[in-house]
Amino acid sequence: MIYIYTAVFTPIGDGGYYARVPDLPGCVTTGKSLADAIDQIADAMNAWLVVAEDEGLEIASPTPQEQMERAPGTVCSVIKADTLSYRTRTDTRATRKNVSLPIWMSQMADKRGINCSQLLQEALRKKLERYV
Repeated sequence: MIYIYTAVFTPIGDGGYYARVPDLPGCVTTGKSLADAIDQIADAMNAWLVVAEDEGLEIASPTPQEQMERAPGTVCSVIKADTLSYRTRTDTRATRKNVSLPIWMSQMADKRGINCSQLLQEALRKKLERYV
């Protein structure tokens, strides 16, 4: 799923930044620079949203930037999260699924050296991308 939220960056000592997404309680991090803080908050936001999706938690709609309260000197930036992409990069656990195929299909796949597990994963990835 694709989400877009505003993150607020507050300067801290030595050029670093404290970053938070006000619409996602507890979604905070820091970075050594503004660029690093943007990368860190994008990762934190993806992780926060994946947990919320998995646990069926309510995910707030994004607040428009002009309605956000922020302290002087802070920087706002729109951050995009793609939880499906994040899952494919971070969740490499495997699970076994028992599938049924006609015998002729299984035999032909074996003769042609087709890895059915890999083919199923590729097909499912394409199919799932249509729904997010």
